[in-house]
Amino acid sequence: MKKVGFLPMWIDSYDAMDCEKMREYSIKGIGSNILYHDFPGKEKPILFIHGLGCAGTFDYPDVATQKPLQNHRRILVDLLGAGYSDKPDGFCYTIKDHAKYLLEFVESIGLESFVLFGHSMGGAVALSMAQMDTNGISQIILSESTLNKSREGSISKYIAGFTEKEFVEQGFQRLIKESEETGYGIWAASLRMWSAKAAYRASRNLSVGENPSWRDILYSLNIPKTFIFGEKSLPNPDLEILPEHGVKVDIVEHAGHSMAWENPKGLAEAIGKAIV
Repeated sequence: MKKVGFLPMWIDSYDAMDCEKMREYSIKGIGSNILYHDFPGKEKPILFIHGLGCAGTFDYPDVATQKPLQNHRRILVDLLGAGYSDKPDGFCYTIKDHAKYLLEFVESIGLESFVLFGHSMGGAVALSMAQMDTNGISQIILSESTLNKSREGSISKYIAGFTEKEFVEQGFQRLIKESEETGYGIWAASLRMWSAKAAYRASRNLSVGENPSWRDILYSLNIPKTFIFGEKSLPNPDLEILPEHGVKVDIVEHAGHSMAWENPKGLAEAIGKAIV
């Protein structure tokens, strides 16, 4: 199929089995829906959780349809406030709030044993899910996950520097514009689909952190754990530190933090290799 204009690169990766309509799930007690893809497969399911400013249906089709993962059931979800999912103004959008409704969601679609994958902020959500309930989670795979509260210079720290009113009224559009002007147009396109309130409230939570920290939760889990780095993000002290705490590490070549966009094949290979 010829790629046309703005169509995503992953559109060529779909086969007849994967071309199905997007699905929705209504969260109990909230009355809002999350939208997701559920690609069929007979091997262990993988739930993909995206990061700040991103969306599962935007980030992961090109990863999920790569050969190493094609036999797995693959669930690509847009978190509340992101992508095609609903964006209720009254929702708190904390990491734990996202984790709670995702645990409800995985039960509703019959995931009894599954691999939990999380990128960046999505890694913190995944770790919060695992802390709350590991019954169905057979292992956790993280790609440059948030493990500590936001550091200076990070996007979440930048967003949290505003008041909510300032960010909603001015900062959100400013961030989109600056991202477009500095070469981060793909991320800006995805961020544009977010609720400004969702981005702000999640960023505030990331900037403050949790107790126990997401790092401590990772260390405490008694399931197989893998942490994936992009080659361009190195050096990173966690490459040496994490294995000391029972976390396997891997590196995706020719990619940095946005490895799902920069090297989807390499990320799929790393995820497939990590699954036990």
